[in-house]
Amino acid sequence: MAVNDTRWGIIYCPKHGIFRPQKCWEKIEKCLKSRKVDFDKVQSENAGSVERLVNMMVNNGYKTIVIVGGDSALNDAVNCLMQAPAEIRKNIALGVIPNGVMNDFARYWDFREGEIEKTVDWLLKRRIRKVDLGCIRYTNRNDERCHRYFLNCVNIGLIAAIMNLRRQTRKLFGSRTLSFISSFMLMIFQRMDYKMELKINSDTIKRKVMTVCVGSARGYGQTPNAVPYNGMLDVSVVYHPEMTQLIEGFYLLFTGKFLNHRSVHPYRTKMVEVNKASHALVSVDGRLMNTPVGPFKITIEQEVINFLIPD
Repeated sequence: MAVNDTRWGIIYCPKHGIFRPQKCWEKIEKCLKSRKVDFDKVQSENAGSVERLVNMMVNNGYKTIVIVGGDSALNDAVNCLMQAPAEIRKNIALGVIPNGVMNDFARYWDFREGEIEKTVDWLLKRRIRKVDLGCIRYTNRNDERCHRYFLNCVNIGLIAAIMNLRRQTRKLFGSRTLSFISSFMLMIFQRMDYKMELKINSDTIKRKVMTVCVGSARGYGQTPNAVPYNGMLDVSVVYHPEMTQLIEGFYLLFTGKFLNHRSVHPYRTKMVEVNKASHALVSVDGRLMNTPVGPFKITIEQEVINFLIPD
């Protein structure tokens, strides 16, 4: 069943573990109706359903797909869109109304959770920016070659573990600040460094590394200068600092000055080769993934997704 070109397909991803998750949708629905937006809404049942719902909307001819969710839901959406032929994908615009545990990519564009009226008004103007996608290509435990796209970043090492803790504590506490502090406290139980072998541009790094962030966007503060439409990846490699430096590093991360830390080594590149990352966890757009087996590569594909941005 085809739909008209102006009708929105909305996928509502409720936050789990909060009281009255439908209350958020009621506010959004009221705003949409007050602005006479023509839309169809479906709700995701679990973390794995977003791709299926996006695929359904693509097959039914929706030209505007809006995700009410966070970074993980957007990640699922772009991975589904990348399965569509380019001639179909070029006519589809992806938008977001932030409603996630983490909304880092939305915040890059100044979309803020709770500012529903402003967000809907921006989406209605249909200002489109083609954005880049990073891509991690790896082999899984079944010896299958796999890949996963990302809008924001890939984390390898300590920060991947902490981002996973932060996601869990954010669900528990509800507060971004409290989740950061609690994750920081739990950090003392995490492994602090990993033997890695990386190739970035002409540099080969063979040593113990605490964490690596490969970002197409801000990377939760670790790649603050990254731009998601320049065809490049920003990389932050962090060697193991002393405890006092570590505390300083987390302060700088929280205040947006991460690259000022003496243990942070920044790069800009089109490809990162990870030839070894012993026992290091890997996360994609804030979600922990099954750790790749053996070497893997991270690359960038320039301007492949139409994203609705503010004025």
